[in-house]
Amino acid sequence: MTSELTVTPVTIRTGALISDVRLSGDLDEATVTAIRAALLRHKVVFFRGQHHLDEDSQVAFARRLGELTLGHPTQLPLEGQPHILNVDAAEGGRAAYWHTDVTFTDRPPAFSLLRAVLVPPVGGDTLWANTAAAYADLPPDLQATADTGRAVHTNDFDYGRIPVRAIDQLPEAFRERARQFVSTGYETEHPLVRIHPETGERALLLGGFARRVSGLDADRSAALIAALQAEITKPENTVRWAWAAGDVAIWDNRATQHYAVNDYGDAARIMRRATVAGDVPVGLDGRGSRPIRGDATAYSPAA
Repeated sequence: MTSELTVTPVTIRTGALISDVRLSGDLDEATVTAIRAALLRHKVVFFRGQHHLDEDSQVAFARRLGELTLGHPTQLPLEGQPHILNVDAAEGGRAAYWHTDVTFTDRPPAFSLLRAVLVPPVGGDTLWANTAAAYADLPPDLQATADTGRAVHTNDFDYGRIPVRAIDQLPEAFRERARQFVSTGYETEHPLVRIHPETGERALLLGGFARRVSGLDADRSAALIAALQAEITKPENTVRWAWAAGDVAIWDNRATQHYAVNDYGDAARIMRRATVAGDVPVGLDGRGSRPIRGDATAYSPAA
């Protein structure tokens, strides 16, 4: 019950552990409201010991936070579970770069819910960064530049960023995941700074899918993205979570980036993700994000 909800910050800026809650689609409304409030405040919240959850009950709880997207715009969902993306390291599910989920579409998810099914004995942590805190700390000149800028995000590059070997040298499961990821090309122009639709905060909107800043040449674009990313991922803005099987993390995709640390070799790591539909990001000038290529309406309904 709500009276038993215990919220313990993990760091001052980012992340909190919520105790004494058994997640399910049958939670009372007051408890769901309290979880949502903690999520909006801390940007990512963690629950230990949710071993009772399976795909159906994960989806049922996720629906309490809003209408769901499909598992992914291009990757196949878990069989029989259209709202669940299976993130299996053995099949190439290793997102070892800073990103915000699915920003290559014009309606990135509002919330992501990740459940740990199988974790490595050592390593495999995930980090999150608070993009609202990063914006608030920007030097005035950099903040003013970000306020009016827009950036193009795309999924075309994703597996090209694997530094170790070319796609054709990867195991077949990895190659298939790569082919799925780019099977439909998406490009969207987002504001560099979005207004959070629930809190009113200003948050930076970048991450690994952001490839160029509109109106800047390649060098200046890369320099601006690098400068803003450096602010976002300062240790003061981040939290690191060491997973145990049965853990659940929920993050506000509108005010965070995350990074899955790929430091566990060939050990098994299986996670299941559901995402709650989001709105079209809106910048300080009132302009929304603009799709350039690819239609994501089948993936994510209007929030």
